[in-house]
Amino acid sequence: MSIKDQIKSDIKDAMRAKEVAKRDTLRNIQALVKQIEVDERRDVTDADMEKILMKYAKQREDSITQFSEAGRDDLVAKEEAELIIIKTYLPEQMDDAELEATLKEIIATTSATSMKDMGKVMGAAKQAIGSKADGGRINACVKKILG
Repeated sequence: MSIKDQIKSDIKDAMRAKEVAKRDTLRNIQALVKQIEVDERRDVTDADMEKILMKYAKQREDSITQFSEAGRDDLVAKEEAELIIIKTYLPEQMDDAELEATLKEIIATTSATSMKDMGKVMGAAKQAIGSKADGGRINACVKKILG
């Protein structure tokens, strides 16, 4: 079952169970998918769904940061609940050791030696790792290895 179909099914289940937060979160994701399908006149693949979910999760993380700085604990809790729901549809995230090992392999294959080669490494890393690690984590690890 595709991620898109799974979300559609989970919306129905959330409605039956009267889980308002889950229902609303999944409907927001479904609206993002619909917008892409209408704008670009194509069906959304699982790879597209992962990108959509990663972007949506990143927005939730940014909101959590901003709301916590503003002292809005009620909104922080809401955003954290949404983030937990979103992460159930994303692939398992790499741990730091696994990420570092993968990046060392990529650096070796791209023959990167300094920070000047950062763009080349990041491009290759994004393709190899995909949605298994956040871009910020990848960037920090590459800087640590090359720097």
